[in-house]
Amino acid sequence: MTLIAPAFLAGILLVQQFAVLPSPNWLILCSIAASVAICYRYHPATFFCLGILWATLFANLHLNDRLPASLAGIDTVITGTIADLPEISDNLVRFDLTVNSAPAQIPAKIRLSWQDFDHTLKAGQQWVFTVKLKQPHGSLNPGGFDYERWLFTEGIGATGFVRPYPKPVLLAQAPSFSISHSRQAISDRLSALPIKPGHIALLKALTIGFGNDLTPAQWDIFRKTGTTHLVVISGSHIALVAGLVYWLVLKLWARTGVLAWSPPRVAAVVALAAGVFYAALAGFSVPTQRAVVMLAVLMLGIIWQRPVRPFHALMLALFAVLVYDPLAVLSPGFWLSYGAVAVIVYAVSGRLGRLGFWREMLYINGYTSLGLAPLLLFFFQQVSVCAPLANAFAVPVISFLLVPMALIVTLLLFVYEPLAKGLMLVLDYGLQGLMLALAWFADLPVAIINCPQPSGWALLLALPGLLWLLAPRGIPARYLGLVMLLPLLFPDSKKLQDGELKMTLLDVGQGLAVVVQTAGHTLVYDTGAKYSPQSDSGQQIVLPFLRQQGVAHLDGLIISHGDNDHIGGAASVLREMPADTVLTSVPEQLASYAPVHCVAGQTWQWDGVSFSVLSPPATAFVSDNNNSCVVKITSAYGSVLLTGDIEAEAEIWLLKTYREQLRADVLVAAHHGSKTSSTHSFLQTVLPDAVLIPAGFHNQFGHPHPKILQRYRDMDLPWLNTAENGAITLAYQKAGGVLESVRQTGARYWHFR
Repeated sequence: MTLIAPAFLAGILLVQQFAVLPSPNWLILCSIAASVAICYRYHPATFFCLGILWATLFANLHLNDRLPASLAGIDTVITGTIADLPEISDNLVRFDLTVNSAPAQIPAKIRLSWQDFDHTLKAGQQWVFTVKLKQPHGSLNPGGFDYERWLFTEGIGATGFVRPYPKPVLLAQAPSFSISHSRQAISDRLSALPIKPGHIALLKALTIGFGNDLTPAQWDIFRKTGTTHLVVISGSHIALVAGLVYWLVLKLWARTGVLAWSPPRVAAVVALAAGVFYAALAGFSVPTQRAVVMLAVLMLGIIWQRPVRPFHALMLALFAVLVYDPLAVLSPGFWLSYGAVAVIVYAVSGRLGRLGFWREMLYINGYTSLGLAPLLLFFFQQVSVCAPLANAFAVPVISFLLVPMALIVTLLLFVYEPLAKGLMLVLDYGLQGLMLALAWFADLPVAIINCPQPSGWALLLALPGLLWLLAPRGIPARYLGLVMLLPLLFPDSKKLQDGELKMTLLDVGQGLAVVVQTAGHTLVYDTGAKYSPQSDSGQQIVLPFLRQQGVAHLDGLIISHGDNDHIGGAASVLREMPADTVLTSVPEQLASYAPVHCVAGQTWQWDGVSFSVLSPPATAFVSDNNNSCVVKITSAYGSVLLTGDIEAEAEIWLLKTYREQLRADVLVAAHHGSKTSSTHSFLQTVLPDAVLIPAGFHNQFGHPHPKILQRYRDMDLPWLNTAENGAITLAYQKAGGVLESVRQTGARYWHFR
């Protein structure tokens, strides 16, 4: 098992790198190779081939359960069961629906939104909905969250929204003894407690693994302190509950005097059942799957009286989870979960003597933080420096105080509510103290380090470096392992030279966000939309991209105008990366950031690249759209024109004022390609080599307008649309101009085409 599980993992991981799944001919060759390996009893090669075959089969099953294009945008009547706790935000509710009855080719599981909902939705309810569905699609950006990958791994074959008419019909409530009903009942009881909403959200995360109600500020604290794994139900929580149950049953059964079944065996059976039930309350997430399998291995060893080595149990758990769900490898949580356990097992193996409790906890926390740092840099381009100290405080507080109290309070809410509310006051103070302490750690000057995303080769090189660095005492020159970690901090990225320019039009849906980089400066032009009080494009797309690029400071931020789809993410960006200069046509909306009013005639130069504000004029237009900051960027090798949301009136003014000065090699289409912009005379004057269109997939405004696309065709102007191409990168360097998109260069087989 020591080599079988890694070989099986390698085969599965190889498949996830493909843009297109292997053809049947390749699978036949792989099957032949597996048969030959079996004959020669070379088990690693056998399971490597089996990993490829199993991952391909599993992926094909998921791909075949996706909505076909012919059914997209059509009103469809379906009957289904709400799969999990609904996510409620203002007047919108989102939920996953397991389809029970529907027309042919409707996927088995879909994700729906219901605007202005007028019913109380609960997990496990059965409904009849009229829905309008679309194929799985999401924004695709370097460093950003891959929504399409998440939908794929969750088995969701379509997204859509509930139509208000015909009105939805509730058919039945969840069965009383179902997991869905239990999770919903606990959530409802916790929501009714008279404490702060943030503490209720934290309680839900600790008891039922539901973290959707946690605020961005809370997640930010957990991220900076490296304590996210302690917040939602994880392997440590399941081990804690199972260990407590095992100890209690062992003591109680021994006192009964019934020895037909030995106390350890009875305790192991009950502890395993408790661990499985607790994991079920968390929805069997990847960390809980791993924990349950490892718990099963340990408890079955006690039941059958067989010793189990920790590393062997870890490999068995890895293999079992991969057989159950090979797509788990697409989740960062999978790698962090197994990585943490592997580091702990390695840290405590082969050591002589025992440390005291607190010294051992600091020792393990330090090892775990260091061991997971390469993965954190690879997935999130961040690593928490204060994590060892923060975890040394948070692990015992959460594991031995808050989680047991939270579970007791939750149980008492169904047994004797007055006592539960009394204990809740004590628990509330504990939660408050926890958040205050973690906030203090998060506010330390060097709480977190940001680095560009390291390469896969740097990650592989870091593995032996960590093994050497974390080896037991007596291994010579362990500190030299740090040398093998250095490529993580200094990735081999091509630096721009003076006069060179890189511009990335981010895919923020129906909105605009552009990042412009020169040799030593970074400018952000617009930041996309704000979706809700907890979510915006700045936080979800712009900042992750900047981190992925290794940007820690903004030299300038331009907000073209005040529409939500352009200014919505500005506060999140400025909160984490304050800009030296904020330029905008709506300074009153960004008053707290000392903005400068953008007006025609402003110019500056960075690293041999010139920036010129062409509009709005000193005498503003009536329309806010026409008052958008229009910026022309000119490098030694090419130029770009950023137009915001200007319409025909502003375009005519620009033509009269600048004429041939408007000529640019690349044009970012005005107003997302609406029919009120991109006039023929304007395009004829700019005469770009390419037009980049920032538009949302199947957006409600119909952007880009077919009339405008036809105009581009008539003028032989090639275009790229973020809705179809994802983020688009333009690089003007000495070697020439390069225009490419994420879906062109980084697409995988699960991505929309």
